[in-house]
Amino acid sequence: MGYCSLQRCQMELARASHQTRGSDVKTRIVSKQLRESASPTILLLLLIQPILVASQQEKNATPSEKGTGQYVGVNTCKTCHEDLYNKNFENTPHFKTTLQDGYGCESCHGPGAAHVEGGGDVTKIISFKSMSKKDANARCLSCHGEKHQQRHFSASAHASNDVGCLDCHSPHHAKEPEHLLVRSQPKLCYGCHTAAKADFAKPYHHRVDEGLIQCSDCHNVHGTTTIHQVRALPTGDAICGKCHADKQGPFVYEHVPVKTEGCSSCHTPHGSTNPRYLRVSQVNLLCLQCHSFPAQGPAGPSHNQATKYQACTMCHAAIHGSNASNVFFR
Repeated sequence: MGYCSLQRCQMELARASHQTRGSDVKTRIVSKQLRESASPTILLLLLIQPILVASQQEKNATPSEKGTGQYVGVNTCKTCHEDLYNKNFENTPHFKTTLQDGYGCESCHGPGAAHVEGGGDVTKIISFKSMSKKDANARCLSCHGEKHQQRHFSASAHASNDVGCLDCHSPHHAKEPEHLLVRSQPKLCYGCHTAAKADFAKPYHHRVDEGLIQCSDCHNVHGTTTIHQVRALPTGDAICGKCHADKQGPFVYEHVPVKTEGCSSCHTPHGSTNPRYLRVSQVNLLCLQCHSFPAQGPAGPSHNQATKYQACTMCHAAIHGSNASNVFFR
């Protein structure tokens, strides 16, 4: 029975309803008149309409909604998995979805009726233990894929290096409930990023190990369009400006590297053996990487670097930008 036939049925029913409906006729009288005046074809179409609608909804369903059985609800799951439910799942963000059919446990594991009827048969339910990372990621991204935090995951450094959602997250046994992490930051990140761990052990470092800042404060671990998955401010500037707003500007006279190359052109973001996280030990040596004596034009200094000028910042103090001096004097 096609869609057009159903549409014609609905139109005929509407006409019949209009003919028999009066302003003071009660609903039950209208219903009786419709049954008496409707043809067998119309009645048949009315009976199968819910089936047609359900079939179309199944065709349009997203991967997380599709299934081969019926949903049983989280309370049924709880009868066997009560310990797991009470100790872990009930305290996670996923628990908030349990009031909707097909969500909660079954949003990830699929309809559970066959699993229950089979006495807990693991082959009758979607299991992540035997699932590939690609399929597991797709399962997670069917809900999280359009979110800002996860929308670039497929092109992220983590995905390119075969790091899956379940390598960092655990829906059932999370050690950090808010984001369902298998370990808290930064220990989780240090498991792969050993070079960063060494940087944070240097004398001058961002206070990650002390718990004052987290890796995810500066990096979007699910992927960005920027290098090193560094977050950016709404203005497009580096995330550094979130804390170091006085260095961000805008200024009347901008120091070009700050805007073009970013803070990391002079500073190492994780840690350094040099004060202010500088890439080299002496400020003047850092400046001379761009402002060398032979250079001409605005980038070239108008004087030689004598020994007594140990730091360019003795005069050029406003090196991040200035509203008063085009050579960044005090």
